[in-house]
Amino acid sequence: MQRRQFVATAALTALASNTPVWAQSREIRVCHVHSMTGPLEAYGKQTQTGLMLGLNYATGGTMTLDGKKIVVIEKDDQGKPDLGKSLLASGYADDKCDLAVGPTSSAVALAMLPVAEEYKKILIVEPAVADSITGDKWNKYIFRTARNSSQDAISNAVALDKPNTYIATLAQDYAFGRDGVKAFKAALHQAKLVHEEYLPANTTDFTAGAQRLIDSLKDKPGRKVIWIIWAGAGNPFKIADLDLKRYGIEISTGGNILPAMVAYKKFPGMEGATYYYYGLPKNPVNDWLVAEHYKEFKAPPDFFTCGGFAAAMAIVTALKKTGGDTSTNKLIQTMEGMSFETPKGKMTFRKEDHQAMQNMYEFRIKDDPAFAWGVPELVRVITPAEMDVPILNHR
Repeated sequence: MQRRQFVATAALTALASNTPVWAQSREIRVCHVHSMTGPLEAYGKQTQTGLMLGLNYATGGTMTLDGKKIVVIEKDDQGKPDLGKSLLASGYADDKCDLAVGPTSSAVALAMLPVAEEYKKILIVEPAVADSITGDKWNKYIFRTARNSSQDAISNAVALDKPNTYIATLAQDYAFGRDGVKAFKAALHQAKLVHEEYLPANTTDFTAGAQRLIDSLKDKPGRKVIWIIWAGAGNPFKIADLDLKRYGIEISTGGNILPAMVAYKKFPGMEGATYYYYGLPKNPVNDWLVAEHYKEFKAPPDFFTCGGFAAAMAIVTALKKTGGDTSTNKLIQTMEGMSFETPKGKMTFRKEDHQAMQNMYEFRIKDDPAFAWGVPELVRVITPAEMDVPILNHR
């Protein structure tokens, strides 16, 4: 597997922005805007690894399609919306990219959506999750392989929505957190949501928020759960230090990257639902990803590695169907309703909003001494048919 060679080629091509148009016609140029630095750097790096592995897998190791070389041009948005916006414009205009992938942050994604519309070029959103990306801020040039906040939240609600259950939520105070809680709340039918706690994204001291969460739950009968939705820095699981067990309060959350799931080890039996954990899906694509990732990195693929891989599969599947035609209208026509294989199994772009419908995984955490993190054991696969994921765009 020649991933390092591919990355080097991408970097060199990024410098050669004056490549003649005649040469570019022999290439399929993909602009990948992601957080190579900044608070979501770990997520961005995983996405890039997955994207390159996915392109390698989908092209049988050739990195070519219909005689055209696939070239990936990386751009670092640093988690800054204005920078992401200008980098995408540069990718479309200066680098003559046929389509783009990214970004890591939902705030950056929202800034980038109008750029795709302005240049009339495809943007495959991965891994930003805010509902508004395929909701009220959406336009027809946007496709998303990443799960959205509704899919995250609804799958977690499916796992927790039982009678005589009282839930309080802890989330970051920006689009990711608020969209997630809104969708989670809407998906509850039997359990009762009694409190919503929003804290700044850079919070390190969770004491005051935790006390408000405890106060909202401690006198409730039945099962009491704090559902956490968090990304990036900070460890919201510190709230357990306030002796939640004394009040009979459990913690629940969705999946995360492996380093963050080290904190899960302290919560054996914790339930939730996740987008991906390498040990959960059973299919040939995931088998290849896991084996190849271990081979190159001596470690399993992580949460966002899967997402980058899925974006690559969507790109190559679409271009195979168009015969290598990268014209935007042809791609849109092809990708609407298109199904493609990923490490999670089949995904399908919903025609109405171009959101990928996909499986989610209900899990229960096991403290296995062989692993540094809490291991999600599969309770069941939650299929798209079981999740009433709302169509949120209004166009």
